[in-house]
Amino acid sequence: MDTDVQSFAVRNLRRRPEVTETGGFVAGFDPATTSPYVNYATPLTGARPDDRDVAALVRAFRERGLRPRLEFAPDGAPAVEPALVRAGFTVEARHTYLVCTPHTLAVPSFAGGPVAEVPATDEDYASIDAALSEAFAGEFPPSPEGAARLRRTADSGGAVRFVRALDGGCAGAATCSAPAAGTAELAGVGTRPAHRGRGIAASVTVALTETMFTRGARSVWLEYSGEGSRRVYERVGYRPGGTRLYMSL
Repeated sequence: MDTDVQSFAVRNLRRRPEVTETGGFVAGFDPATTSPYVNYATPLTGARPDDRDVAALVRAFRERGLRPRLEFAPDGAPAVEPALVRAGFTVEARHTYLVCTPHTLAVPSFAGGPVAEVPATDEDYASIDAALSEAFAGEFPPSPEGAARLRRTADSGGAVRFVRALDGGCAGAATCSAPAAGTAELAGVGTRPAHRGRGIAASVTVALTETMFTRGARSVWLEYSGEGSRRVYERVGYRPGGTRLYMSL
């Protein structure tokens, strides 16, 4: 599965507005933001970079005033981590990712519970962007650019789902990238604090996972932020799949 996830990471970064490929790496950039979680690189599957390759990658980031940063599945490119360490990169985190397939997906009964909707208006996307910002404690400030990125995700073959709050805004939401290499990444599952514990995360997760399966994905994968969220994902059919590595200079 690591090979599928790493192949997906490469294809997904190639969808960024600006792409640089050098020395076995693909770096994806979005000029609308300096966020390191949007602007980063990943190696090609099986890449074996030397010190010059890593130096060229670093220059691609420095030229844009950005911190050199990578996300990848290390088993899909085992020679990359040692090359990055030699250049002074350090590990930010190692995360286990979970995988769901059509055979493991378990759809709970949401009778009387939250219903995941498809955003249709600019107001919906702005509300989702603001709700996810609140859910992640302001890590991503809400902005017109953030709402536009959400719409771009939906318009480019991915999907966005949200649960509407009683006031008409967004109680919680998540996104999923367009499938590539047979898999898709579900990300940004967030619920506003006042609405937690009501099944919103499970509702949007199931809705997005089912959507990707209908579009031909053989699997959907995600990363979890804590044991509480892991239990939510495991209840709807996600299982441990492998490791993702985050490194920066």
